[in-house]
Amino acid sequence: MPVAQLTLEIRIEHAQSLKDRRQVVRSLKDQLRQGFNVSVAELDEAVTWQSATLGVAAISRSRDYLHGLIEEVERAASRMASELGAELADSFWEYTES
Repeated sequence: MPVAQLTLEIRIEHAQSLKDRRQVVRSLKDQLRQGFNVSVAELDEAVTWQSATLGVAAISRSRDYLHGLIEEVERAASRMASELGAELADSFWEYTES
């Protein structure tokens, strides 16, 4: 069964504290979970206030469905990050078969 993994690297230039960073990360995670029914987790520790790395995972019988879903999630994450005062600095995805 295909599994899609998407990694999102977020820049939060306006963050002046860990609280500012957490607010953006939590909101982005919650919106992605609700909007797309995917698993989302923070992949790095809060080393700097201005950056975060999120991992998104989805599973389906159809690789084509996953491809479309991950593309939608990536576009939405970019839009959501912008609305939260952050930017999607980089993203990459991969598929695995289990």
